[in-house]
Amino acid sequence: MRIGVTGNQPLRGTYMPGGNSNATMAMIAASLLTDRPVVLHGVPETTSVAVMLDVAAMLGAQVEREPDAPATVRLRTPAITTRSLNRAMTAAKVGVILFLPALLIRRQHVHLEVDYPVSRLHTHLTALRDLGCGVTIDGGSLELRFVPWEHREIILMQASVTATALVAMLAAAQPGQTVIHNAASEPHVCDLLAMLSAMGATVEGLGSNLLRIRGCPDGLGGAEQTVAPDHIEVASVAAFAALTGGRLTVDGVRSADLRMIAKVYARLGLRLDLDDGHLYVPRHEDFAVSSRDEEVDVSIETAPWPGFPSDLVAVATLIATQAQGTILIHEKLFRDRMLFVDKLKGFGAQIVLCDPHRAVVVGRTRLRADYLDTPDVRTGLGLLGAALCAEGETIIDGAEMFEWNFGDVLRRLEAIGAQIRVLSR
Repeated sequence: MRIGVTGNQPLRGTYMPGGNSNATMAMIAASLLTDRPVVLHGVPETTSVAVMLDVAAMLGAQVEREPDAPATVRLRTPAITTRSLNRAMTAAKVGVILFLPALLIRRQHVHLEVDYPVSRLHTHLTALRDLGCGVTIDGGSLELRFVPWEHREIILMQASVTATALVAMLAAAQPGQTVIHNAASEPHVCDLLAMLSAMGATVEGLGSNLLRIRGCPDGLGGAEQTVAPDHIEVASVAAFAALTGGRLTVDGVRSADLRMIAKVYARLGLRLDLDDGHLYVPRHEDFAVSSRDEEVDVSIETAPWPGFPSDLVAVATLIATQAQGTILIHEKLFRDRMLFVDKLKGFGAQIVLCDPHRAVVVGRTRLRADYLDTPDVRTGLGLLGAALCAEGETIIDGAEMFEWNFGDVLRRLEAIGAQIRVLSR
């Protein structure tokens, strides 16, 4: 899809964010742990969620959307009809491996095929082995075998969201207690754990890096859950409103998910006012990097939750281009994610890429429209924000990537004043 974005248009009004895609994907996978009905409300219409629902149906789930409420999805899986996650299923999204616990619990054996390096699953496979599961690898094919346990205590190699979800689902769906050290604690992990608790598991340590999960002797039951708003979308759109000189209210937020983000934004002169269920963005006259003595020469760094999330590194860099001063942005979690700065430099930003993890941003610079080709799934919203702030019209090809994790975000931005036109599909 090709779109044209006219910049320098203030974003004003009230914005209602979509549900968290990552939470929804995990909750869809968890619904297959039981043969009882599961109802999910607030399901976002994203490409990633559509893929998960399609794969769930391939595995035997009955998937229904409410005719009058498309954000409500009903799932019931009387039986899982295959032991295999083949390449046709896994090629679309690494998150499809979230279905492994359901297959292992209900079929005991899984054949998994991937077309990416198995090393990407190192943390996940190590966790499965530590739980006692059998893992055999032959190229891009894996054979996984479930072995029940009464008590396991493991430490994850990394605080991985997906690895935490895999272990938590396995632990919740069989008797015994599992202790997980170095667990991820992102909001979407907490949403999954809350659903597992509603299905009958006992979960201690919600929101922390140490989890104790006791499964159900009789198996998990059904549940009815509402997907929480996507904190990345909320924080991104709030920044866009401030950078374009607008005033914005974002409804339906969870303030706890935004506290660290607000602190980092404040260092760049961007103020967010958080209230119970609401976020307010006042009109900003200008931005400046903090001049507090203790913050001079201190970089903005990404970190595992509750640190500043990597998915907002592009947005933070964009804010820095509009803030008077110089600051180092340090992406500590993912390799090569800072390479998007070349595209920001195309808008006129003054950025020095020190290495694949660090960039020095010198602000303030006027941004001018540029051409963008296929924005990255993770950093795409930051580049969309650059187009919204720039002078002139930016042409973006591959704009469907915005809908991978943020369904209908373009229409919602238009509703608050963004000038976006679809040029071709």
